[in-house]
Amino acid sequence: MADEPIPDDVRAFILRHIDSVAQLEALLLLRGNPEANWDVSTTAKRLYAPEPDIADALSRLCEDGLLSVAEGGYRYDHANKEQRHLVDRLAGVYSRHLIPVTNMIHAKPRRIREFADAFKFRKDR
Repeated sequence: MADEPIPDDVRAFILRHIDSVAQLEALLLLRGNPEANWDVSTTAKRLYAPEPDIADALSRLCEDGLLSVAEGGYRYDHANKEQRHLVDRLAGVYSRHLIPVTNMIHAKPRRIREFADAFKFRKDR
């Protein structure tokens, strides 16, 4: 809809990939510094968030192909041009419509991702 502050493609991206505001903030922090390797502790301090929350957020972003892990740190580095474009759009929308974006994230059912993850096939199982 034209009146909605969050475009449909950005909304779908949030629903699929973003489970918390801390996770969104971590993604945007690393996006803004793609040449740096970020460890959990430094990222958590920078975002004023608990380390376990940031560790989970960074891990999920890696699982979704939005970050990579190298040399003991996380980086914003992925080959998917479409995702990169959506993250850029998300950053713009978030900078202009912080409250609607955060409200959308907080309104997401928390357990849906955990439930869906239970049905993923993993190599270690």
